[in-house]
Amino acid sequence: MSTARRWYVVGVGLVVLLLSPTAIGVLPAGDSDISARELLQHVHDSEGIAYSGLAESVGAVQLPITDEFTGLADLLGGRTRLRVWWRGENDWRVDSIEPTGETDLFHDAGGTTTWEYESAQATRTSEPFFRLPRGADLLPPELGHRLLVGASPADVSRLPAERVAGRDAPGLRLEPPEPQASVARVDIWVDPETGLPLRVAVFGKGSDSAALTSTFLDLTTETPSASDTSFALPPGAELRFDDVVDVAAAADHLTDHFPGLVPPAMLAGLTRRVVDDRLGAVGHYGRGVTRLVAVPLWDEVAIPLREQLSVTPEVRVGVLGHAIRRGPLSLRLTHREPSGYSWLLIGTVTPKTLRTAAAALAAHPPGPR
Repeated sequence: MSTARRWYVVGVGLVVLLLSPTAIGVLPAGDSDISARELLQHVHDSEGIAYSGLAESVGAVQLPITDEFTGLADLLGGRTRLRVWWRGENDWRVDSIEPTGETDLFHDAGGTTTWEYESAQATRTSEPFFRLPRGADLLPPELGHRLLVGASPADVSRLPAERVAGRDAPGLRLEPPEPQASVARVDIWVDPETGLPLRVAVFGKGSDSAALTSTFLDLTTETPSASDTSFALPPGAELRFDDVVDVAAAADHLTDHFPGLVPPAMLAGLTRRVVDDRLGAVGHYGRGVTRLVAVPLWDEVAIPLREQLSVTPEVRVGVLGHAIRRGPLSLRLTHREPSGYSWLLIGTVTPKTLRTAAAALAAHPPGPR
């Protein structure tokens, strides 16, 4: 099972989304007579393509969350430049350049090294089954491939070509058929030679503005050299090792100590995704652009988040917890369960879907017995 297929993140259903358009060029684009079905298959076939270039993601979703989720809020609610050297799914480097600084990721088969320029610190971690989104997940090929997982030819239609990164890119529109979906459509422009997604725009229902866009500004499909993706610790810098990538990865391993803390096989009409027969504490439901994630949070994380939501305008509080919707992203934090945990429900689904999910968890709470 590839790392890309195991990317079941909060927000997966989460980063399944969100941005505003970026300039894509001034020259008219030459279109193609390729069908939507053929273009969809072309994208699926491009997952092994090597490339390098510069991309930009712009998120328009402001999340009222706490320190443990700051990186996620920055990705979904800001502008990020992404310089990438991609040799393969287990050999790549992505530099995320934001107004607050630069963070570089070096990934190989053994894990990921994160280099933070401002602190001159490198952190080595293994690759978990479940984690929060990171800058590399917003590259147009990575985002486009994930959003099209499970899409059938009946779900897609053709769009006119656009000029993206100096290329004439035919367009593909995905309209998710699931009634739980909060995303109206995903528009993807594709490199006709390689099938790589060059630009992705995600639109929530009821909005004409993209909640999330990711666009290549420059691209080459020549294979980068091995030196481009290798990491060498600078003199005087610190290297540390961390077993826990983030709060989401930690939550997924709660079943190691509490075997009964396993979400149900189905939630709010969406089927749970299982990887290699592994059942962690985090439940990931749905497919493609329609995703729901259920994350058990211990008090140390849940209480500050609940306090933040309590003082956030537009948050609704009821018997099923605190809830808010921002663009196509819905979030609900349940009240503390008898098991000692609260459930963070988040995804690209309707608020009604999260209410149904919260009610199901309250009626039949998973947890240590």
